[in-house]
Amino acid sequence: MKRVLVVEDDPHNALLFKKLLERRGGFAVEVTESAPRVFEIVRAGEADLLILDVSLVNTTWEGRAINGIELCQLLKRDETIPRVPIVLATAHAMRGDAENFVESSGADGYVSKPILDHAGFVTEMQKMLDEAA
Repeated sequence: MKRVLVVEDDPHNALLFKKLLERRGGFAVEVTESAPRVFEIVRAGEADLLILDVSLVNTTWEGRAINGIELCQLLKRDETIPRVPIVLATAHAMRGDAENFVESSGADGYVSKPILDHAGFVTEMQKMLDEAA
């Protein structure tokens, strides 16, 4: 079973991601907003895909606030952890945002919230996993 780590600070969005990915995708899903927990899971090889909220409000790393773009940059630069596809998720989806967020963070993909096409979202996440295999 593929494992997805969702890093999301909004409980409603977190629940939606979890339900969609478990029920429609058959994935094992863990939700957190803790940066140390993210590194722990990824370093242990316990995630096959990460979905990161761009504007994490309550997340800190080494004593300072950190957003999803910064967290993605740290994960991508850390050569001691396995490479895991990272998808950014945000409600701030103006024209050009997707490309800018992906380029500046090093992420592998981008989804816009709210997720309106549930089946399409799950299919896209499966595609990311297939490409990484």
